[in-house]
Amino acid sequence: MTADKSAIRNAATVIVLRDRHTNPSILMGQRGAKAAFMPNKFVFPGGAVDAQDAEVPMASPISDVCHARLADDAPDGMQNALAAAAIRELWEETGLILGRKGTWQTPVPGDWQAFAETGHVPTAEGLQFVFRALTPPGRPRRFDARFFLVDVDDIQNDPDDFSGASDELSHLQWIALPDARSFDLPFITEVVLAEIGARVTDRTPPESVPYFKNNDEASLFLRLRGYPMPETG
Repeated sequence: MTADKSAIRNAATVIVLRDRHTNPSILMGQRGAKAAFMPNKFVFPGGAVDAQDAEVPMASPISDVCHARLADDAPDGMQNALAAAAIRELWEETGLILGRKGTWQTPVPGDWQAFAETGHVPTAEGLQFVFRALTPPGRPRRFDARFFLVDVDDIQNDPDDFSGASDELSHLQWIALPDARSFDLPFITEVVLAEIGARVTDRTPPESVPYFKNNDEASLFLRLRGYPMPETG
């Protein structure tokens, strides 16, 4: 039995910000020409949540503010899985480690073996939940993506060493924030860049998070504020 490719999958994306007070830049890579989702586009590291991510232990959890924002208009208990997926995807696609030195106290899921072998336990305290976007209907893949901003100072290894990266993204590079729009970007990435540009010097989690919700009825631009959203319709 094959998976329903039209189903919406929860996903996490990571925006690593470097030199925010001097010459801010962000880490991006290019998707392959044959990729089913956003071929050839320059994107941030990220991908779908795996079932195993929900059980991954954190050396420290995501902040209370971001925990509350992630609960808006979402199933209960997604926070750990989303944070774990962000850390795992960052590791797999760039080789960068967001974690803390330590030994896992629980069995290591298969997809996390290589991360655990670095001697780190994932940590979510540096992640800021800053944006959410639902892929519009009619696309070959649909994701309910949460975008997390993290400062390069929270990365535990050399931010210029991508030798541990998979081949999912090519041309991994640090791009000066003002130059990013000269690359071939998805529309939603351009929207997120505007949000990041407004937060370059602010390391506190946002009071509310933009949510670009494309459902079968309409495209809505909402704000997530940390309490349940009212029913519509």
